[in-house]
Amino acid sequence: MVSVLIVEDDSAIRSALIRALTAGGHAVTSAATGMAGLTSAVDDHPDVVVLDLGLPDIDGLRVLPMLRAVSAVPVIVATARDDERVIVQALDAGADDYLVKPFGAEQLEARIRAVLRRLATATPDPTATVGALTVNPVTREVTLDGIPVELSRKEFDLLYLLAQRAGEVVTKREILAEVWRQSYGGGDRTVDVHLSWLRRKLGETAAEPRYLHSIRGVGIRLVDPGRGDGDDTGQSGS
Repeated sequence: MVSVLIVEDDSAIRSALIRALTAGGHAVTSAATGMAGLTSAVDDHPDVVVLDLGLPDIDGLRVLPMLRAVSAVPVIVATARDDERVIVQALDAGADDYLVKPFGAEQLEARIRAVLRRLATATPDPTATVGALTVNPVTREVTLDGIPVELSRKEFDLLYLLAQRAGEVVTKREILAEVWRQSYGGGDRTVDVHLSWLRRKLGETAAEPRYLHSIRGVGIRLVDPGRGDGDDTGQSGS
């Protein structure tokens, strides 16, 4: 299932696109303003963004570089502006494709498939695999022994960070900076709580860890239990 974010201020067009894409099997979210669209793109990690240019708060041509500064998500501009100069501006600003209104839902779906194919061809597989644990940041899916594991957004971000650096000790300062975007100071309890939830979902405990090993006073290390490299001492109860 492809997740699509529609940033469109016209409620009738927005509703029509949501209905059509949902009927096509996509997971659809939407925003009516540029700033709301930026927030949703960062928080919800859609697979593709469909962006109108004529937004009420900030022009789509200004949204594009702002979005590109924080995300590499493919963007299809869908607008009534058919001036070649504007099309060039949008593509130069980071758009991956350009659709002129009116257009059919089938054409939009074909453009979505095309940009995702190009992305898959150009980008190496970012999936992190540690033992029987796989973490896919594109689909935001986790499996353990082939069985899906349901995680919250922060739990997923935390696990993916640790999986990317499997075998290394990742400090709580680094975790807070990467996952919570905050400096160290009073946030270690937040990390401990999320680690506890994560352990429970992975079928382990702090006393009997398999993948997640706490190194007291240092940080967390994610290991492949099948390799026997997780026998650390000085584990905390987090």
